[in-house]
Amino acid sequence: MSSYRYTTLILDLGDVLFTWSPKTKTSISSRVLKDILNSPTWFEYERGHISQEECYGRVGGAFSLEPSEIESAFKQARASMESNEELIALVRELKAQSNGQLRVFVLSNMSQPDYEYVRTLPADWSIFDKVFPSALVGERKPHLGVYKHVIEETGIDPRTAVFVDDKFENVQPARSLGMRGVVFDKYQDVDRALRNIFGDPIQRGRTFLCNHANDRSTVLHTEENFNENHAQFLIADLMGEHNFTVVPDGLETWNYFRERKLFRKPVPDDLDTTSIALTVLRRDPETAKIVMNEMLRCRDSGGIFQTYFDDKLLKVDPLTNVNVLTLFHTYDRGTEVQEPLEWIRSVLLHRAYIGEPQFWPSAEYFLYFVFRLAFCTTELALLKTLLADRVAERVGADGNALDLGFRLLMCARLNVENKVDLPKLLDLQCADGGWDGEYVYRFSVPGIKVSNRGLATAAAVRALTAVRQGHP
Repeated sequence: MSSYRYTTLILDLGDVLFTWSPKTKTSISSRVLKDILNSPTWFEYERGHISQEECYGRVGGAFSLEPSEIESAFKQARASMESNEELIALVRELKAQSNGQLRVFVLSNMSQPDYEYVRTLPADWSIFDKVFPSALVGERKPHLGVYKHVIEETGIDPRTAVFVDDKFENVQPARSLGMRGVVFDKYQDVDRALRNIFGDPIQRGRTFLCNHANDRSTVLHTEENFNENHAQFLIADLMGEHNFTVVPDGLETWNYFRERKLFRKPVPDDLDTTSIALTVLRRDPETAKIVMNEMLRCRDSGGIFQTYFDDKLLKVDPLTNVNVLTLFHTYDRGTEVQEPLEWIRSVLLHRAYIGEPQFWPSAEYFLYFVFRLAFCTTELALLKTLLADRVAERVGADGNALDLGFRLLMCARLNVENKVDLPKLLDLQCADGGWDGEYVYRFSVPGIKVSNRGLATAAAVRALTAVRQGHP
C-alpha cells in the first residue's frame, strides 16, 4: 500500500541465501579468518582486481601465514556452505504469487572462484533472474557504483525494489538510491517483512480470518483461552458478514462470557454486549423493542444506563452508554436517551476517555464506538464533527494493531488525513497474515487483561480496505 508497488527483490548470498562456518581444522582461527575477509587485499580479490594466487600470497605476508594454509582454510570454509532452504522456499512462494511480476536478483561480495564454487551447490538457482558477483561487476558493496550497476543492467526502478543484506552498511546505500532495505538478522523477521512487503495485506488478513473462523477464543494475560461474545460480534460488525466468526443468535440479552468460569460468582447479562449484538444481528423491531424497554429500566436517577441487567450491580461506564445509544438510534428511538448522549458529548469534549479507564484499553477503543454511534444515524452531525477533531489529535500516537486499525478506519471515514499510521500497521502484520491481538479488554476486580487476534485482524483489514477504497 505504498506509493510504489514492489516488483524486485535483491538478495545477498553469504549469510543470507547461504550460511557457512569460519571454523576450520587449520591453524587459522575463526577470528583471523574473518579478519582476512575484511582486509584490503581481500576486498581487491572480491572486486576481481587480483587473482586467487596473488590474494593468498599477499594475505600470507600480511598475517604471517603460509598461502597453502590459507587455501586449505578457505576450501574447508567453502565446504561448510549450506543453502538457506527456508528463504529459498519463501522466494519461490512470493514469485509464484506474483504471477510473473516479481524479479529476483542476487548481489554479493564474492570472488570469481568462490562464485563458481557456490554455483555447484545444490540450490534452486532457477528462481533468480540474474546473479551479480562483485568480481564480475568490478566493485563491491557498499560502494554506490555496484548498486547503480545492477539498476542499469536490470532496468529496474529502485523505488520498486527491496534489498536484503546481513550488514546494515550494505543496506544503507541501497536505501539512499530509493530501494527499501531489509537487514537480515533473524530469518523469522525477514520472512515476516518480505511477506508484508510483497503480499496483499487485505487478502492475507481475510485468509487468516477464514482459516480461524471457528477458533476465535480470547486469550488471558496468563495465556489461557476462554470463549466470549463481545469480540465475536465486533469481528462480524467490522467485516460486515458472519462468515469470519461464530456469532451466537437466538437470545434476547447477551453476556460478555460464553463460559463463566473466570469468576466465582456468575456475571449477569450486560447492556454493552447486548447492544452490540442487536445492532450486528439486526433483530426484528419487536424483539429489539422488548430489550430496549428493559434497558430503560436500568438507568440511574440521572438517566444514565448502568452496565448490567441487575439492579444490585450499580456500575456505570461511558462505553456501555455509547453502545446503548447506538442501539436506540439504530431503531429510531434516539429521542428517548438524551441524558446519556449529553454525557458522551461531555466525555468527548473534555477528553475524559484518555488515561486509565476501567475497562477499555485505549483512547481509540472508546473513540471507535463513538464512531459507530455517529455513523448509525444522520441526526448526530455535531457529534461527528467533534469526533473528527478528537481522532485527528490521535494521529501518530503510539498504539498496537487494534489501535492503529481503529484510528485509520476512523480517519478514512471522517476525512482526517493520516499518512503516518499506515506504514506502522502494515509492518505489524504477522507472517501468518493476522495481527497480534495484544490488550483489548480488562476486568477491573481481578486485574485480568485479555487479547484477541481475530479482533485486531478484523480492525486492520477493515481499515486497510477503507484506505484503499478512499471513500467513506
